[in-house]
Amino acid sequence: MSETISYRSPLYLQLREVIRRKIESGEYLPGTPIPSENALAEQYGIHRLSVRAAISALLYEGLLTSAQGKGVFVTMPKDERDLETVGGFRQTMEKLGHKTHTRIISKITRKAGEYYGDILKISPEACIYYIKRVCYSDGEPYSLEELYIPTDVVDNLFQIDLDLFSMYQIYGLNGITVTRVHQFLELDELDRSDANLLDIKDTPTVMKFRGVSYDQHGRAVEYARTYTRVDKCNFTVHYTRKED
Repeated sequence: MSETISYRSPLYLQLREVIRRKIESGEYLPGTPIPSENALAEQYGIHRLSVRAAISALLYEGLLTSAQGKGVFVTMPKDERDLETVGGFRQTMEKLGHKTHTRIISKITRKAGEYYGDILKISPEACIYYIKRVCYSDGEPYSLEELYIPTDVVDNLFQIDLDLFSMYQIYGLNGITVTRVHQFLELDELDRSDANLLDIKDTPTVMKFRGVSYDQHGRAVEYARTYTRVDKCNFTVHYTRKED
């Protein structure tokens, strides 16, 4: 499909939409590289800076991804995850047909302190587990997760293989059913070391979820912060209008 660039609007915006249409039409297929900056500049008769700005905008949107020394590629289709469904990473991903595993970065026992004590409604002197791990989907890093769990929720948690068993399975084995999650979503930026854990090479912008999980008795059993790559998934929320 041949498209032209005019001077009716900023050149980079026009090229951004041209590339977007080529992705949506299937001319640029997921997982394949788009033409180089030089090739696009020559094809549409515009400056490389305009081409770079158009590509940068699509990188930020998650439609494109860059690989150092290899070029810029169309991203694979994103997973659609429902924010209204209570479930852990493994359950959610396996329902979408993905194979998962986790890698533990850190696990310690510590005092809750004022901040986490207030969140979990426990004494600042109470002990909590802290777990930091990378979650993988089909062999690729998907999200970085930090968990804060009161030690009296699960006995001897660190004796359990946290890759073999999901946290929801572990809760179930201890008679706990997570019935409610109070969750917040925002955009955040990771520091370079954490971005490297998720194999993020460019702008380390991620979707940050933070939330408290409650059991069937209304007890806070977990506080979690999860940093998810923006190129991996979309999240949806459904609203139902209440009748007056």
